[in-house]
This record gives sequence, structure tokens and C-alpha cells, in this order.
Amino acid sequence: MRMKDKLVMVTAAASGMGRAGVELFLAEGARVCAVDVDAAGLAALVRQLDAGDRLVTVEADLSTAGGARGSVDAAAEKLGGIDVLWAHAGAPGPGGIEDLDIDAWQRAVALNLQSATLAAGQVIGHMRKRGGGAIVFTASVSGMVGSMWAPVYSSCKFAVVGLTKSLAQTFAPDNVRVNVVCPGLADTPMKTGFTGRGVSAEVAAENEARMMTLVPMGRLVRPDEVAKAALWLASEDASFVTGIALPVDGGFTCR
Repeated sequence: MRMKDKLVMVTAAASGMGRAGVELFLAEGARVCAVDVDAAGLAALVRQLDAGDRLVTVEADLSTAGGARGSVDAAAEKLGGIDVLWAHAGAPGPGGIEDLDIDAWQRAVALNLQSATLAAGQVIGHMRKRGGGAIVFTASVSGMVGSMWAPVYSSCKFAVVGLTKSLAQTFAPDNVRVNVVCPGLADTPMKTGFTGRGVSAEVAAENEARMMTLVPMGRLVRPDEVAKAALWLASEDASFVTGIALPVDGGFTCR
């Protein structure tokens, strides 16, 4: 098992890719702390996975500075340390910038960029105590090529890619690798936040179909496929890999 006895923290873990990551890390032998703002979702996760003391949870609002930092310390306390952080939290944010709602913009930046930055800054001390570790962020193909549907989200995710490349250099002397996984449009509840925001179901379906014409493999990415990429980046299989942005996008960014 690739993660046997590793101590892993996964954020946005109650559903979608984060949940898939929790299941996968557990299957590979890790102890996992699942973090989410959704207390009911976390409780359901614990019931359904039935992993005993190998799965613990922390309820936290990662869009706040206190939540982002405090969740790391809480996870470290419950696990006895942290070897791996998958900082996965994010949300689409505003769909345009004309007459931009500044509060909505700030919420998007807080969840998509601030939460990742603060979590990394908080977790590095815990990883030093363990002799090293791995940080995996989630960005998006929209952090590699611009998104016409989500310019605020796209700009945040470009920043996460830049953060990754910077921290990979900063944390290398601490034996901490830093990488970022960049999914394409995914089959998760957040999908309609991109393709269906402010439009009818019919238009949302048309938007999704248009997007699929740009994906050589012609389909949405599954949550487990993104989780497997995050697992690889976190594992010793990627022991000399740091500072990369790994697209999981069916070839979308090959264009």
C-alpha cells in the first residue's frame, strides 16, 4: 500500500473529488482527516466508509483565515501529525467582472487562493516535525488556460499554480514536495457552477457539449481520476517530482 501509516489531511472532503480522495487514501493504508464546512456531509462520510479511527473529521469554514489555519492544527492534533495535505477547496465564484460584486469576489479569492496559501503556511511546521511531506493543491485547467466562463476562478487558479512553483523551491530544503493537480470539467456537483450559472438547463447542456468538443477524449473527468492523480503526487512514486501542474483533462490543454 502506497500510503501505509501516512497521516493525510484532505479538504473539501465531504463530496466529489475530495471524498474520492479520502476513500483512495484510506484504501492505500493512510489515516485521514477529512475537512469540510458541511458537518452533515462529514457525518455521512464517516458512516458510509466505516473506517474506524483511521478516519477523523474537522468541520471548518476554509474561506476564513481562522478556519484555514485552525483546520490544519486540528487535523494534526487528531492524527498525531501531518505527512500529506491535499488542499482541494474551491468554488466557481462570480461569472463575470462587469458590475462585479466585491464581496462575492473576496469570497471566491478567500476559498480558492487564500485557503490554500494559509493551509500551506500552517502545515509546513507540522511536516518539518515529521521530517518532510507532500503538499498537493487543486487548481484547474482554468489555471493553465483562461476560462471565458469563470474569470475570477481562473485568475485564482493561475495564482495557485504560481504558488505551487514558488513553494516547491521554498520548501525543498525541508524535504517537502509541492505539486498541483489541474482537473478538467468534472462530473461533480460543482459542474453546473461553470456550465449552468444563470442559464436554463438546456443552455447548460449545450455549454457542456461545447466544452466536450474541446476535450480529445470527449468526456468529463471522474472524481476518482483526479483523486488518483493527487495520490500519485503525494506518494513516494513521485519522490523526485515537485513544482509541477499536472492536468487531468483528457487532453484539453494539449491544444
